[in-house]
Amino acid sequence: MVTNPLAVTDALFFDTLDRAAAERLVRNATGGAEDGELFLEHRESEAISLEDGRIRSASFDATRGFGLRSVAGEAAGYAHAAEITEAALARAAETVKAVAAGHSGTLDVAPRATNRQLYSDLNPLSAMDFAAKTALLAEIDAYARAQDPRVKQVMASITGEWQAVQILRPDGTRVADLRPLVRFNVAVVVEANGRRETGSFGTGGRFDYARVLGEATWKQAVAEALRQAIVNLDSIPAPAGEMEVVLGPGWPGILLHEAIGHGLEGDFNRKKTSAFAGLLGQRIASPGVTVVDDGTIPDRRGSLTVDDEGTPSGRTTLIEDGILVGFLQDRQNARLMGVAPTGNGRRQSHAHIPMPRMTNTVMLGGQHDPAEVIASVKRGLYAVNFGGGQVDITSGKFVFSASEAYLIEDGRLGAPVKGATLIGNGPDALTKVAMVGNDMGLDPGIGTCGKQGQGVPVGVGQPTLKMMGLTVGGTAV
Repeated sequence: MVTNPLAVTDALFFDTLDRAAAERLVRNATGGAEDGELFLEHRESEAISLEDGRIRSASFDATRGFGLRSVAGEAAGYAHAAEITEAALARAAETVKAVAAGHSGTLDVAPRATNRQLYSDLNPLSAMDFAAKTALLAEIDAYARAQDPRVKQVMASITGEWQAVQILRPDGTRVADLRPLVRFNVAVVVEANGRRETGSFGTGGRFDYARVLGEATWKQAVAEALRQAIVNLDSIPAPAGEMEVVLGPGWPGILLHEAIGHGLEGDFNRKKTSAFAGLLGQRIASPGVTVVDDGTIPDRRGSLTVDDEGTPSGRTTLIEDGILVGFLQDRQNARLMGVAPTGNGRRQSHAHIPMPRMTNTVMLGGQHDPAEVIASVKRGLYAVNFGGGQVDITSGKFVFSASEAYLIEDGRLGAPVKGATLIGNGPDALTKVAMVGNDMGLDPGIGTCGKQGQGVPVGVGQPTLKMMGLTVGGTAV
């Protein structure tokens, strides 16, 4: 069933707020400014986690509120409230209009309209009752334990949300979006010969629970978590030093996201704080490296029908065959840089100001078979999954820990290793890509990106990659 997002959000927001009054206050708040909007949000969210056969936590939250913004040149005034009333909006308008005092800007044109619908508009939280969710988590726990006597601990969780937004601009343009988001995670701890290891797997996206909680899906997730844990039981200390590194497809794209993607966001480049500032049109990566940010992939965790400024999401090419060709833009930074917005203006909630953010950031596939890539390595590391990592936007320096990795010796996969970290910097790493596989894959739908204290759901993806001369930090020499 397809609903009308404007009609749904009108019913949610204009019960306590007169629409005509809201439009008048938004116009007054943005007088003399180049841009601005009223962002209205209603969000329902839940999280249920099970550990060792018992429900460890269960929560449900419903929030609503607005954020009002006025943009004048490089400055922005922003005010938000958790009550959607004319009085609260009037107070916010008095606050934000000060940013344009004495400014004589011309209001920017509104985003173009879109009829695309990239995901379901139904609320996933209401499709399955609480008792059924807890019973399923208990069934998953029992199933995981029955798969192998070495399983000593099982953790499983379900999270879901439904976000309804409406964006009202000073010219009266209104855009609405209804956004579902679900995620399922399972982790197992296995023990053998006094050694304990953990494996985990998660999946999710913008759809209902049936996609992640169907029997075949959760059993596959349990199998993958158990496989990782058992592999780690046989792992040896990771080697240290400079060596060739092969990154697996899919989730290892998180390294691309962190080490490279943030540096291609418009605000960092306009302010010249990115390692890529001033390099537009220049070669920054090996030939064959093409990177896109695509917010239009149906049902993906990072996808958006429209961004949080009302601009339709798009497919933006950032690096084409090794050449830097574009940046990710919100409306303010695009205007200041003299380019078009790319649909990447995102915010965590109504209490946060929008900024340029990634959606689904992907390196496209190349010509090499994955087996050919591994066979080309004399001695190196094959990193299949990553855990945490850190990156410095200005320098591009990064450190990432591999949660599943293997030695490569004479072109063949060897023993699994534990404690491997990849150390380098994004701009340099791009030039060390020696082979690009033909197996581009997307992550299973688990990414959350942090920037300036705001977290938003994202996706990543890449094919198998061979990188020359990366520094691996480990525990063995």
